Amino acid sequence: MNHAVVHYHEIALKGKNRPLFVRKLVENIRGALKDLPLRWVEGVGGGVLLTFGNPVSSEAVAERLRWVFGIANFSLGSLGSRDLDSLKQEIARALDGRELQSFRVRTRRSDKSFPQNSMEVDRELGKCLVDRFHWPVQLEDPELTVHVEIAPKKTFFSFEKIAGPGGLPVGISGRVMTLISGGIDSPVAAYRMMQRGCMVDFVHFHSYPFLSKASIEKVEELIPLFQRHQKTISLFLVPFGEIQQEVVAKAPEPLRVILYRRLMARIAERLAKKQKALALVTGESLGQVASQTLENLRAIEQSVEIPIFRPLIGMDKIEIENSARKIGTYEISIQEDQDCCQLFIPKNPTTKAHWRSLEQAEKSLDIEGLTQQGIDRTILKKFSC
Repeated sequence: MNHAVVHYHEIALKGKNRPLFVRKLVENIRGALKDLPLRWVEGVGGGVLLTFGNPVSSEAVAERLRWVFGIANFSLGSLGSRDLDSLKQEIARALDGRELQSFRVRTRRSDKSFPQNSMEVDRELGKCLVDRFHWPVQLEDPELTVHVEIAPKKTFFSFEKIAGPGGLPVGISGRVMTLISGGIDSPVAAYRMMQRGCMVDFVHFHSYPFLSKASIEKVEELIPLFQRHQKTISLFLVPFGEIQQEVVAKAPEPLRVILYRRLMARIAERLAKKQKALALVTGESLGQVASQTLENLRAIEQSVEIPIFRPLIGMDKIEIENSARKIGTYEISIQEDQDCCQLFIPKNPTTKAHWRSLEQAEKSLDIEGLTQQGIDRTILKKFSC
């Protein structure tokens, strides 16, 4: 296999900004195929044609491209002749030796100067294959579809169309900082932001040595799954146990969880600004736990200046779990760990934190000192592949 055609969908709707999105997509494709002999990339119709210098493994190319955000689907195949009679023979030779129960031809013609339209190409190619192989034509759900792309100066054919992850190219929408716990929700939230074109860095709050390192190990195990989409990732590990102890000693018990989260948000905001990230991201879903009521979410958001994005806010637990299974994070996320949120949890946390109560409680705490303590003791790990 020497060629592949990548199709995008949402990028095609970007009007005058489309070249910017296509350039970013091509950059990310090149990064994903960096160790393969990719020789040339060029636009064809509503997609991108990839030419490899030497024959390459279809499996290797497919495994990389299926994770590149911005790709709607792609096909692995060959360039064909611009002459329809010659193209018939090229496709027939490529199919020699196959035994099929049914097939169809699907042509996409972006070059309107080509003498035959799409339906005419479908009919002529189909007749050629029936005459040669005696396979029955089946327009709905056939065993094989012959895909033909007729673009200006290029004709491409393939026998399989592979779904990509869709969305926008990673990096086109700026950078965000995701608070990742190692549970089910926050990895899904990070994935959704990557799919919308964001570069994502991570901050993980842990309570080691008060608790085990299990939550840290889970997060580090999740990182390679995200590197399929974004090759370089920064992970900030913030020890939070001593900060929690200070809150427990000086603040009212029902407000502790919200005070923890407000401090986490402040620390994450400082780290985000260092990374030039424009927003924080959490895996919060409305009403899922006591800290995720509208009043409490608002109270957390009021502690920082940059926006907090909650891409799962309207999803229920089953929807989130299904998403986690689909993207491959579920099995890691359900491993048992000791998250910092399990440490010093009050029996009856408030569901409607009021700003006056929080303001009064925070007067007993050195908020700036605790925030700086978290920053000073943070460990940065960089992952690159």
